[in-house]
Amino acid sequence: MKKSPEKSDKTQLIIALQSLLRNEAFETQEEICQALEKKGFDVTQVTISRLINKLGAIKMNENHKMVYRLPLEMTSITANNQLRQLVLNISHNEILIVIRVSPGSAQLVARLLDQQNHLGILGTIAGDDTIAVIPEKIAEIEIVLKNISTLLY
Repeated sequence: MKKSPEKSDKTQLIIALQSLLRNEAFETQEEICQALEKKGFDVTQVTISRLINKLGAIKMNENHKMVYRLPLEMTSITANNQLRQLVLNISHNEILIVIRVSPGSAQLVARLLDQQNHLGILGTIAGDDTIAVIPEKIAEIEIVLKNISTLLY
């Protein structure tokens, strides 16, 4: 049974994990474990799972593969096309807009939407891969949908 890392070792582990997630594409947590083991860390998939959650890493679509990445800063999201890679679909009915995103990225996208004061959004509710968007005025749902589409597409 592998032991849990000491505090200083854990800091080094987190730094190594962050570096891997920034620079390499991993589809599974097992692949991450193997890469860290090559760097001299004695880790389990459970440890990696906890650290990924702690760091807020998400799976996003890159070259038609779902890979782990660190969360993007809000300023860098709007400055480049990385946000567009997270959004899979936007649909609506008469009162609600639903946005489907890559697994694990709904809260990140919802937070970005909540920070935009000019979109006409009353609020959002985010799960793992789905966001419910409530418009300020139901009569203006088409305008809100257009604003969101412009931002996310």
